[in-house]
Amino acid sequence: MQLSNNTLGDWLEHWAAETPDHEYIVYSDRDLRFTWKEFNARVDNMAKGLLAIGVTKGAHVGIWAQNVPDWLTFLYACAKIGAVAVTVNTNYKEHELAFVLENSDMHSLCITNGAAGYNYIDIVYTLLPELKSQPRGYLKSERFPCLKNIVYIGQEKYRGMYNTPEILLLGSTKSDKELNEIKSTVNCHDVVNMQYTSGTTGFPKGVMLSHHNIANNGYLTGEHMKFTQADKLCVCVPLFHCFGVVLATMNCLTHGCTQVMVEKFDPLITLASIHREGCTALYGVPTMFIAELNHPMFHMFDMTSLRTGIMAGALCPMELMRQVNEKMYMDVTSVYGLTESSPGMTQTRVDDLFEMRCTTVGREYEFTEVAVLNPETGEECPAGVEGEMCCRGYLNMKGYYKNPEATAQVIDQNGWLHSGDLGVKDENGNYRITGRIKDMIIRGGENISPKEVEDFLYLMPGIKDVQVVAVKSPRYGEDVGAFIIPKKGFHFTTEDVRDFCKDKIAKYKIPRYVFTVKEYPLTGSGKIQKFKLREMALEFCEEAGINII
Repeated sequence: MQLSNNTLGDWLEHWAAETPDHEYIVYSDRDLRFTWKEFNARVDNMAKGLLAIGVTKGAHVGIWAQNVPDWLTFLYACAKIGAVAVTVNTNYKEHELAFVLENSDMHSLCITNGAAGYNYIDIVYTLLPELKSQPRGYLKSERFPCLKNIVYIGQEKYRGMYNTPEILLLGSTKSDKELNEIKSTVNCHDVVNMQYTSGTTGFPKGVMLSHHNIANNGYLTGEHMKFTQADKLCVCVPLFHCFGVVLATMNCLTHGCTQVMVEKFDPLITLASIHREGCTALYGVPTMFIAELNHPMFHMFDMTSLRTGIMAGALCPMELMRQVNEKMYMDVTSVYGLTESSPGMTQTRVDDLFEMRCTTVGREYEFTEVAVLNPETGEECPAGVEGEMCCRGYLNMKGYYKNPEATAQVIDQNGWLHSGDLGVKDENGNYRITGRIKDMIIRGGENISPKEVEDFLYLMPGIKDVQVVAVKSPRYGEDVGAFIIPKKGFHFTTEDVRDFCKDKIAKYKIPRYVFTVKEYPLTGSGKIQKFKLREMALEFCEEAGINII
């Protein structure tokens, strides 16, 4: 086993040559199938089309879409020409999209109609009214000067936008010479993907990941589950997350196996896809597995083809792992990491004992150093002693885009990437996550910055002060709680706050619980004690008869 220096394009072309007729991407619900050879040809055409509309090496191309068939086409087309695919959270609203467009210096944005309750077309026209009066390819936006193209992923035509058939047609008119010339300049250490992840200091930051980062992380993830070309992985997790684009997609890319796609998570379509395609592996967060197991038609589908997969993104209850093992025939593994570590730094192995796979996040990946460091001294903690989970090696991000100060805060002078999570290493070399130093809320796998939600709520009239914390949730692991000190004469209900947030920020960031208080618990130096706010949330919910355990 060794690390590869292949780019994503190299891997794709390898399998297109080695196993041209083997199925790579399958959408079972619509019987759409691409072999490696067919898909590689489509990617080349799309890459030439992007060159034709002015996308060059190093340009940032946003993908704002659910798991539609051409999501991966755009990813690999960018990879082949050295452009950077910027993955945009499908739950974002106008406020959040505007930030990413500006912060990422985005050159082109590829979009669909949107998701339920999220009309991407309307949002884009609101932010870019110039689209309706300027010809395609000649966009000049006063607010977003770097942005030159909007591409609609589909057949429909919209004013000022290209659509994918037009991009493919433009690509078919260009020779392969220009594509081959630019491909030869792409290096495995170039940035290929930028993902925006929430931090504790406000708006998300763009994590720059290279071909070397994500291809190798995906490869090692698959090795821990003993993947081969014969495997078929059902992917119902979103591609804009590291879970989807790295642990799933890069695993399939480096093992030459089949990626069975679900466009938007639906337990019935997921179960039917597994049944019809004979999938051998399945990924998901706990809520997805719960929805599949409890679906009234679950017993109509044959799950015996399954053998392994990953449950991650939130705490994985032992009883749920047991049910998945018994009813879905899966030896589930767990991955721990963060976007900045590409993302996996530790993983349980498919042949680990069941209890170990339930109670730990496994041991470090190969070619990776993981250490539990004392947050005060920076020294490594002995086995059994709690400290901060840190890693270093090939998997560490290249940094936060245009933010060297924030990069220096998480990657220290010795090269350790600091996770902000607390953990313990046991005598067998396995790790357990025990808590969190940072204030991050993890709701069903979605990272939420309390500071970002606080900054938004300050825009609501009548709020004097607001603090946002994680509140336990039986469904999502954690949910958003807001402690508000109102201005004199104002009173807030949970519904008032949720109504203010609706259609302005992503639904998953909207506070589930709102508590009105007169003051916050403080330390002797006047610092707010957020851990006490979390305790108060439990007490308030208990008094109100709300079960959150």
